Amino acid sequence: MSPAREVLVLNGPNLGRLGSREPDVYGTTSYAGLVRRCTELGGELGLAVEVRETNDEGEMIRWLHEAADRATPVALNPGAFTHYSYGVRDAAAQRTAPLVEVHLSNPHAREEFRHTSVVAAVADGTVAGFGIGSYELALRALADLLRD
Repeated sequence: MSPAREVLVLNGPNLGRLGSREPDVYGTTSYAGLVRRCTELGGELGLAVEVRETNDEGEMIRWLHEAADRATPVALNPGAFTHYSYGVRDAAAQRTAPLVEVHLSNPHAREEFRHTSVVAAVADGTVAGFGIGSYELALRALADLLRD
């Protein structure tokens, strides 16, 4: 059996507040629950998943550089960085492995400013609107992209 492929699940601002932040929009699963679900599903898919969260744009950019340097696939929920951070977008564009953009809610069903993603154009795809299931679908997509 081959070793599990490392995958990063990177989360931007306010994702660490899952479960308490606007549960009607983002659901009631806690951040710890998200981490647990991602690592468990990763194991089922043959992926060694590491989940990280930051409210710092510079740290997110450094993590994306690390992923590019190590050819590590990424499931990326940029949070609010989605809509305006050209720094995060440019770091994601340097990827050397698959990258899937993830959102718990459907940005297109929300406020107008959320309708634009500066990251989407440099991602392999975007999964949005399925709550925690968005992460599950993103991890399955990464597993499929790695098999192809």
